[in-house]
Amino acid sequence: MASLKDLKTRINSVKSTQKITAAMKMVAAAKLRRAQEAAEAGRPYSSRMRQVISNLASKADAASAPQLLVGNGKDDVHLLVVMSADRGLCGGFNGSITRQTRQEVARLQAQNKTVKLLMVGRKSADALRREFGSSYIDQREGLQGTSVSYSDAATIAETIRAGFEAGEFDVCTMIFNKFKNAITQEITLTRLIPAEVSDAAAEGEGAVVSYEYEPRR
Repeated sequence: MASLKDLKTRINSVKSTQKITAAMKMVAAAKLRRAQEAAEAGRPYSSRMRQVISNLASKADAASAPQLLVGNGKDDVHLLVVMSADRGLCGGFNGSITRQTRQEVARLQAQNKTVKLLMVGRKSADALRREFGSSYIDQREGLQGTSVSYSDAATIAETIRAGFEAGEFDVCTMIFNKFKNAITQEITLTRLIPAEVSDAAAEGEGAVVSYEYEPRR
């Protein structure tokens, strides 16, 4: 039987642990709040940009428009850009992405398509390495911190653009978790190349907008 001194020592130890845990909880809550604010702040911009690209793609002439917008006319090789985290202990965040990737690969292979993977983040990459390691064209660390900069996205985009121009794939689709709230993430598949045309844009709904844009210098 433990002595009174041992019990007091155990009580003090538990109280110290409670204080450390409470401090860690506060830090985690602050990080989550900053990440949530960043995700929600960028959503109107990305939504509008997706709408602009969709409208351009719906009106573009396949014979003269950039292939990044309208595709190269082929559908044989698909690149899946899989966005996961570098760390675990976040519920089904990484598991749901991994399962969706397996399903998408199986669907495309059933249609006799060749599938390649660009893995961003270690968790899904590690989970899929044994099955599809030979299909990787690239693998890199995930996006770090609560604020993702333009350079982070530009590095991944340049890899995709260079691969497409080199003829390594015909269609590019990104698989990621769309933030709903701290508990719910929605698995989303977005086609990047050729640009995805929304139903509204395809049917010509909404106001007719004239866009002026210049080539990159």
